[in-house]
Amino acid sequence: MGDIERDAIVEMESLYLLIPLSLLIVFIAIWIFIRASKTGQFDDLQGPAERILWDDDRPQHPPATKP
Repeated sequence: MGDIERDAIVEMESLYLLIPLSLLIVFIAIWIFIRASKTGQFDDLQGPAERILWDDDRPQHPPATKP
């Protein structure tokens, strides 16, 4: 067995680990997205954006004056 063949075997062995691991990560990401969608995470995307624009930054009470 030559060096090139040995390197090819090592690369294939790493793929046996990386492919199932990447599939597991993809399925977890899809599960998280579906769970967030079902719980209403994406229901109101416009409301929080408009609330920031309409927020009143003026103080409610006039500042206290020092005697």
